[in-house]
Amino acid sequence: MIWRKIQPGTCRAWLSRVSLRQELCFSSVPPQPVPPLVQTLQSYLRSLEPLLPPDELSHTRRMVQEFGRPGGLGARLQAGLEKRARRTKNWISPLWVQWAYLESRQPLPVHSNPAISLPRRDYNGWRSQLVFSSKLIAAVLDFKAIINTQLPLEHLRGKPLCMELYPLLFSSCRIPGPKHDHIAHYGRARRSPTHITVVRNYQFFQLEVYNSDGSRMTESQIHGQLLRIRSQSWKTDKEPMGILTSEHRHTWGQAYDRLLRDKLNKESVRLIETGLFSLCLDSPVMRISDEKYASRKAAQILHGGGTFSNSGNRWFDKTLQFVVGEDGSWGLLYEPATAEGPPIAELLHHILDYCEKPDPKRAPLVPLPMPKKLYFNIDREIKRDIEHAKQNLDILINDLDVNVFNFKKFGKELPKQHNLSPNSFIQVALQLAYYRVHNEVCPACDIASQRMFKGGRTEYIRSPTNQTLKFIQAFDDPSVSHEAKLQLFREAVDAYTALTHQVLNGHGIDNHLLGLKLQAIEEGLSIPKIFMDTAYGLATHWKLRTGQVPANTDSVMCFGPLVPDGYAICYNPQADHVHFSITAFNCCEETHAETLALTLKDTLCQLQELLQPTV
Repeated sequence: MIWRKIQPGTCRAWLSRVSLRQELCFSSVPPQPVPPLVQTLQSYLRSLEPLLPPDELSHTRRMVQEFGRPGGLGARLQAGLEKRARRTKNWISPLWVQWAYLESRQPLPVHSNPAISLPRRDYNGWRSQLVFSSKLIAAVLDFKAIINTQLPLEHLRGKPLCMELYPLLFSSCRIPGPKHDHIAHYGRARRSPTHITVVRNYQFFQLEVYNSDGSRMTESQIHGQLLRIRSQSWKTDKEPMGILTSEHRHTWGQAYDRLLRDKLNKESVRLIETGLFSLCLDSPVMRISDEKYASRKAAQILHGGGTFSNSGNRWFDKTLQFVVGEDGSWGLLYEPATAEGPPIAELLHHILDYCEKPDPKRAPLVPLPMPKKLYFNIDREIKRDIEHAKQNLDILINDLDVNVFNFKKFGKELPKQHNLSPNSFIQVALQLAYYRVHNEVCPACDIASQRMFKGGRTEYIRSPTNQTLKFIQAFDDPSVSHEAKLQLFREAVDAYTALTHQVLNGHGIDNHLLGLKLQAIEEGLSIPKIFMDTAYGLATHWKLRTGQVPANTDSVMCFGPLVPDGYAICYNPQADHVHFSITAFNCCEETHAETLALTLKDTLCQLQELLQPTV
């Protein structure tokens, strides 16, 4: 919907329809509950049992009991959270977004922004790259139109989901600040943006994607405009301005202020920030072998491949960036303070469905304005900022080990045949594989949606459980019978499934603990001792950061580990295969993505043998 093209009086009616639709979405989902304090503290202690020796656990148990005693500090903070829940749409989501994302000072590439790599398109060359990009842009605009008019309410396990994130996907951008960032949403302005940003060879262009009558441009119109952009963006000595957005957030915030002192720079930056989304037209991914191509392709979307490759074709602060390579590689990079996995998956499903259909409209025979090239005045200070950013990004990229593979022996149908949750099955397998490589269990977090509540975002499911630890310790013990191992495995999977249900019902641990900690800070109190305890630090040093990204396509998500000595593992289970991505940092001698990948493949095969013995 293009507001500036609508007849007077229509805007108010359209806004009313949008507001009513959002109101209906909100009214159909309940508020997020504040879990009972006693329940959370008990669950917290239970989560520590597989990780701590008995003496440390006893110390922590006494500290937790003191915090949770009737009339104590925990009860006071709990009352504060319950009061907050009565007065706000969601008692934790804004705090969580601020703490998890906007106050983080780490660079967005690798550390924050997830990438989704999709199956390579069947083409090779810039001509087909532009044809597919035209189709992709049209598909995204079609999805945006559905959001504006007829977005159906989603459900999870029969429960309606909050839909408020969908409109925020477009014309949104993260803005750097000295102490914390903020998110700017431009889609609700009186003159809603009607352009996207296209970047090629480090050069940015403003591309209007609606005609003067408010209609969306056809694929052939968009294709003609992309041809014009290509003709204006031959490789030159242009500075890669997008590299600045890859910096440490405090450093980028300072450079951002310097950049915006200049009127031309400010105009160019604002056009990037306000655009509906960005399209990155990349040069081909360097192809070494078919085996390593999937990993190289995912890394390319995640960070651009380095300053001598396509990293200058990114604006990492932008909420949505679609990446299309000349070699058929493509995917999506998103900034997670606004966007998150399930809505992004729906968007990708729509794009893939749309790409199977012919162009529905013929291009009107009207001249189109030339896409506007965005220029920057680069002084000595900004030039220095860019050079520092290039050095730091290349160091970060060279430090990241990415291993993407498709496990083809079986998929989610195997656990289902044995009445086991596929996600819980994989989570137990990940813990077993980690144990085999490192000879210990480790704190792990799996990401679960909280969109079944008003304004809900995400929560962690913690592992390992006591049942997982018992199974892991027994699995490679030859003295334990096959039947006993199978029973322990079932108990481990079922225990994780029970944890999942608990979290999906709004009774997770980590959001509640974070809320209690931030409530103490808000009331001007000292941080409670349970959060200063070494056990809390150990249990939240997430050596396994995991995420299931179920999708109806052979896509795989990729992001970096949360801690220097950890891994990040994403997986997309299909009926008869599972896509995995594993990342680790090369600077840590203890972690190795390929070693864990090989061990995981072997572990999955042995778990299949456990469920379906061949002898």
